[in-house]
Amino acid sequence: MRITTKGRYALRAVLQLSQNDGDKPVSIRNLSEMEEISAEFLEQIFFRLRKAGLITSTRGPGGGFQLNRELDKITVADIFNAVGEELHFSPCTLDDGNPCSREAICPAHGFWNYTYGMFRTYFEQVTLDDIMNNKFPKFMIQEVEKLKS
Repeated sequence: MRITTKGRYALRAVLQLSQNDGDKPVSIRNLSEMEEISAEFLEQIFFRLRKAGLITSTRGPGGGFQLNRELDKITVADIFNAVGEELHFSPCTLDDGNPCSREAICPAHGFWNYTYGMFRTYFEQVTLDDIMNNKFPKFMIQEVEKLKS
């Protein structure tokens, strides 16, 4: 699995939006400068985020973008799903209506599906509030600690 530039930039931009003072919208130009991301690329990302209902936009002077939900109501999975980020480890985890032709004979099939499920569950549980406060689901922290020892 590899998170693409689109997914990474979407998360960065939304986190930057979450740090906005007050209720003033933030322009693409300002976000672009703060995050050093192309304004054109941000426009594409924000079109998808707005379509998914994660952000709102205001036109005109003083316009821009704002979060449409509280930080604890937006998950990493919400952001990745909105921008079309694919998180599959292998073709057998794709949910495209075409079942893996090797499922019955491949010992790795269950492993890939289990691993994919763990990552999906994790991304569905981590919110923007968690990231901003550097607090993550305890079950993952315990697993990482086990790996370190």
